[in-house]
Amino acid sequence: MKTQAALMLAPGEDWTVTEIDLAPPQAGEVLVEFTHAGLCFSDEHLRHGGLGDLPAVGGHEGAGIIREVGEGVTGLAVGDHVAASFIPACGRCDWCVTGHSNLCSSAANSPGTADPATFRFSHDGEPVPANCGLGTFARYSVVSAKTMVKVNPVVPLEVVAVVSCGVLTGWGAAVHSAEVRVGDTVVVIGAGGVGINAAQGAKFAGARHVVMIDMNPAKLEFARQFGATAEFTSTDEAGAFVRSVNPVADGADVVIVATGNTTEPIVTAAYGLLGKRGRLVLAGMSQDVFDKNVQLPGTQIIFKEQTIKGTIYGSCNPRHEIPIILDLYAQGRIKLDELVSAQYALEDINEGFADLRAGKNLRGVVAHA
Repeated sequence: MKTQAALMLAPGEDWTVTEIDLAPPQAGEVLVEFTHAGLCFSDEHLRHGGLGDLPAVGGHEGAGIIREVGEGVTGLAVGDHVAASFIPACGRCDWCVTGHSNLCSSAANSPGTADPATFRFSHDGEPVPANCGLGTFARYSVVSAKTMVKVNPVVPLEVVAVVSCGVLTGWGAAVHSAEVRVGDTVVVIGAGGVGINAAQGAKFAGARHVVMIDMNPAKLEFARQFGATAEFTSTDEAGAFVRSVNPVADGADVVIVATGNTTEPIVTAAYGLLGKRGRLVLAGMSQDVFDKNVQLPGTQIIFKEQTIKGTIYGSCNPRHEIPIILDLYAQGRIKLDELVSAQYALEDINEGFADLRAGKNLRGVVAHA
């Protein structure tokens, strides 16, 4: 069959929207119609050639409807509403069975990302990989059934789309990775889709102060409705505030870095906000994923018993937690509708990413339908 899709043909180029070929699902795979796809800064890393071979079909955040199931697929049926999980969960490896499916061993070689024999897209007669084995920037895609999470069909699919990556990453960074406790003082650096949800997660976990930092004042305007209690455009101002409200620790109990391009100066500044026994969590990638962007005083970390850690997917188990997040949304206990700042047609995807880079949106969403 044919499908419209946005491809990144070479590093640094704009997205090319064109019609490409799509092969039918094989054993263990499903054909999904992606109705919505989130525009995430991680796709910008793909654009710069840092997340796999090009050309590739973009998009790793999305939601849609199952249209066909391959041989041997269980738990999914035609018509099911689903969220995309950019890390598949096999359910059998040590990571999955010990509650860490975000580190599933099958993720490194997930179908559609490494082996050309698993590529279901083709462009000009050549097989093309899908970003994270998903390719949500295509109206239709064939993916591993392990990457699809069945959701309540009552929830709007544009909301499901942003939960599939940005919400879980930020929420989990606070609730799971940082282990925010009642009364904590939490700083979040970066008021994008991940950072806003880190603030929302910190508030839900009982933080006393949730301090948001972003150089773009327009993005800070969103922060308070998602749980921030103070907002700053500089780490110096934020640091003075944090030390004044948390003098015993002489800094924050938790600092979460959720910037789109996490550089060494950002990490160093984040560490400077951390108090005694503080936890620094890195949830935002660098543009060069091998960049050595952590240069910190190890002996001070010893003296203050501090913890520095990274998190992928917010240390969440998506098959378990996507339904939980959507249920909390249905109960009115967390905000998701407000995350979708703008919707774009697929042919306007480059405008959507320009708005993302300019900080105009918390989350832009491509509406395929």
